[in-house]
Amino acid sequence: MNPPEPKTARGKVARFLLYNLPGLLFILLLIGLALFIGKRIEEKKARLEAELKAATAIENPPVNVVTLKLQPTVLRDKINLPGIIEPWTRLDLMAKIGGSIEKVLVKEGEQVRQGQLIARIESKDYEIALDSAKAAYELAKISFARNKTLRSKGIATQANLDDLEAQLRQAKAAVENAELQLSRCRITAPLAGVISRLDAKVGSVVNQMVPASIAEILQLDQVKAIVSIPESDVTAVRKLSTVGVEIQALGNEKIAASVYFLAPDTETQAHVYRLELRIPNQDHHILPGMFARADIVKEVRKQALAVPLYAVISRDKEQFVYVEENGAARKKAVRTGFLEGWRVLITDGLNAGDKVIVEGHRSVEDGQKVKVVKSITAEDVNTMTSFR
Repeated sequence: MNPPEPKTARGKVARFLLYNLPGLLFILLLIGLALFIGKRIEEKKARLEAELKAATAIENPPVNVVTLKLQPTVLRDKINLPGIIEPWTRLDLMAKIGGSIEKVLVKEGEQVRQGQLIARIESKDYEIALDSAKAAYELAKISFARNKTLRSKGIATQANLDDLEAQLRQAKAAVENAELQLSRCRITAPLAGVISRLDAKVGSVVNQMVPASIAEILQLDQVKAIVSIPESDVTAVRKLSTVGVEIQALGNEKIAASVYFLAPDTETQAHVYRLELRIPNQDHHILPGMFARADIVKEVRKQALAVPLYAVISRDKEQFVYVEENGAARKKAVRTGFLEGWRVLITDGLNAGDKVIVEGHRSVEDGQKVKVVKSITAEDVNTMTSFR
């Protein structure tokens, strides 16, 4: 016989628990058992994975690698640009008067000093003109002196005396002009240099109305290296006072050139600026037309960390290297800067003393065992043997 239905809410709750408590306890027991079993399964899975990893590690021997121990160094951000050698001065020596060339006193390739006689133009006509001008000048002086005396006595007029004085000045100017024209029959070198081209020939006639070339003189005691500077590098070049220049035709001779001139405007549609570098050349061994390379150093880092460019791995927009730590490869994300030769600047991610894997780094993964077969310095990188 069932007990009567309770009238109050409290009685109803008590009745529910009395009839359903065993079922609730059974459900809770099942949940606890499921959690316990799941935990044991996870633990067993982790243990199996560890055992598998250990077994794999045993099966795969350590990878042979070569490491580079990082040490602070000097790194330069520079560009290497082509250039060409030009003479310091290229002078086209011209004849200023007309006439027949009667003598040439130099040869092509000859070194001349300033003021040295190069050629002579026949001077007879100019000597006659000078003699005539001098005679006219002497006559003008006599006439002026005579009329000056007469003027003092009140015989000649002041206007007549002024006219004779003007004639005297004109006669004097004519003498000076005739002397100048005669002096121009002697064609001399206005500067010291080398005769690179000789146009004057004995017997040839030069036209007074159209100035004729006598010779070309090159000043070679110092020369220019002409380099075209890209627009993006002009600001850096403005700060420089010297630039290293290498001349290929002279066995890649290296010379420290001084910055002489940077053009304030572009000279071509390529948007490059003309840079002139001064190079001493007392022995004239550097010749115009030789090709040169200029090292433009834009920035110097004195405590830089650098690694071989090929040691940096780029993958999925990430850059990283592997370093050796306690016999294992460790992945290190890095940030890079400018290049100098085979080296790239590391701006973040590495420290001095880190042992960067530079050979075998593409055959390892993070945490993999490695065997260091050789530890090198920066000087060894260019000549090392592959150990992959």
